Amino acid sequence: MIIYTKFTKLAMQICFEAHKDQTDKSQLPYVFHPIHLAEQMQTEETIITALLHDVVEDSSYTLQDLKNYGFPETVLEAVSLLTHEKTIPYFSYIAAIKQNSIARAVKLADLRHNSDLSRLDKIRPDDLERRQKYLRAIAILEDKN
Repeated sequence: MIIYTKFTKLAMQICFEAHKDQTDKSQLPYVFHPIHLAEQMQTEETIITALLHDVVEDSSYTLQDLKNYGFPETVLEAVSLLTHEKTIPYFSYIAAIKQNSIARAVKLADLRHNSDLSRLDKIRPDDLERRQKYLRAIAILEDKN
């Protein structure tokens, strides 16, 4: 359930603006993805982070922009962790996310949604490979050690 606060509404606006012209692998509006994740979250911080989780990576928004809007430091830290720098190996990126409870909750929902092959019109070998990678990442994030 989305909690409608000042920052949640702002995150929804930024999410929409950042992703309004983007589509996913099935050509659906990409903005449905972060909204789907946000609806699964339990706290204001995780909801906001879910809405913003791909904004920095996939649009012209920067972490500084989000900071200038006044988002809490806990959200900014989680969004920063969720922004995958291409120079960082994927599983190192996952290991860093595991250490932050907000980023971890959002990434688990993200990976589960992205692993759902029923979202695709046609499943190709690279989709199956990507799903295996995501399932491995889920296992790492779910491991309590």
